Amino acid sequence: MSEGCRADVWLWRARFFKTRSLAAKFVDEGKVRLTRAGAESRIDKCARPVRVGDQLVFAVGGKLTAVAVEALGERRGPPAEARTLYSALPSG
Repeated sequence: MSEGCRADVWLWRARFFKTRSLAAKFVDEGKVRLTRAGAESRIDKCARPVRVGDQLVFAVGGKLTAVAVEALGERRGPPAEARTLYSALPSG
């Protein structure tokens, strides 16, 4: 299963942003770093896919967030469901 989910949709489903449009604007500004198979790049388009196993690093509200994508999710569910979509990575 190598299918992906749009970066903005995933960030919204995982509840890092209140609205999908806020997530899309954040991604379009190039504020998200993606690590896939050891290669790091910057996501600059919200349509770029995020896949299970990817690692994302971004700063929201002055707080650096580093997560590993564990699941893509089907919807924007309650916070407990959103937390199953990712696992925190040690920052630094």
